[in-house]
Amino acid sequence: MHRSRGKHNYLWRYLGELILDTLLCRGLIAKFCYRLGLHGKLSVTKYTIQLAPLRPLPVPLTIAFLSDFHAGPTTHPQIFRDAIDVIATHEISLLLLGGDFISYKAKYIEELIPMIAEVHAPLGKFAVFGNHDLWVDDAYLCQQLNGAGVTVLINQNAKLPEPFSMISVCGTDDPWTGVVDIEQTLKNTESIRLLLTHAPDGLLFLNDEKFDLAFAGHTHGGQIANKHGQPFMLPHGHLSKQYHHGLFDIPDNGQLIVSRGIGCSNLPIRINAAPELVLCTLS
Repeated sequence: MHRSRGKHNYLWRYLGELILDTLLCRGLIAKFCYRLGLHGKLSVTKYTIQLAPLRPLPVPLTIAFLSDFHAGPTTHPQIFRDAIDVIATHEISLLLLGGDFISYKAKYIEELIPMIAEVHAPLGKFAVFGNHDLWVDDAYLCQQLNGAGVTVLINQNAKLPEPFSMISVCGTDDPWTGVVDIEQTLKNTESIRLLLTHAPDGLLFLNDEKFDLAFAGHTHGGQIANKHGQPFMLPHGHLSKQYHHGLFDIPDNGQLIVSRGIGCSNLPIRINAAPELVLCTLS
């Protein structure tokens, strides 16, 4: 794994996260919040995406998309168990993971990895990293994910096996903490491109390149929203604010699915922004 970018792992961030880790009692408060329902109840959102008539698939492609686990003191791991158990009730072909696997420490991924390993996805499991992943030991995270059968794409693409050899899964580096190389990401791709990027702002690097369907997380749907689902606060980034949750038609390009993600960042609560598993059928 080669990456030419700064780690952005500054002393103030390390100290701040150490304090938060301690204040959150290393997960005890998250466990309490989960039991009170303050993580929100897992929602399952299903999309059916129709490709252009000139680009047919031999059979529909079923995809599960999960993002923003934030394993660590802010998220009780039972919410991961809930999502994996739901996936097990569906016959998916492809698993896509949108990054931010941990909060604060790389070692926290160890409680998540056995569950990801359980997922049966005959066409493969693919992931990108998010900003929280790149603030820690991302090489260790990559090693752990590889052990669970996950291919981490860092400005890379992978061709799916038959009967979907006309599809490439293309994964960008994180747009904020990494270094996006869109030319390398899309080099020698097949005719249908599935784009995986941690944040919607990854689309800012496309330079007129086209995709058929993109997946992103990062926004958490605000994590705390009003009763209509309108977030009180969103992460930085123009597109993260514009496309904070749902399915969007991107002008002169394909469609974008933005998930609220699974876990909690900074605070172990979600209000009117439930954790989300996305199930997508591409036909």
